[in-house]
Amino acid sequence: MTLEDLKPGQEGTVISVGEKGPARRRIMDMGVTPGATIKVIKVAPLGDPIEVNIRGYELSLRKEEAKQIQVQ
Repeated sequence: MTLEDLKPGQEGTVISVGEKGPARRRIMDMGVTPGATIKVIKVAPLGDPIEVNIRGYELSLRKEEAKQIQVQ
């Protein structure tokens, strides 16, 4: 399942971060790395962006970025 599939209040553990390239590097630089616990705080009314809590801080991700993050 991907981060996009989680509902507000649910959490999961990051398994992998999608494709190679600058988008993957940017997501990983923000602290979204395999093994990190990530919790969905809220989703905007139209579904974009998604606000998550990871490593003790709030982070907003676009839907396209959330689709690349595999969680368990």
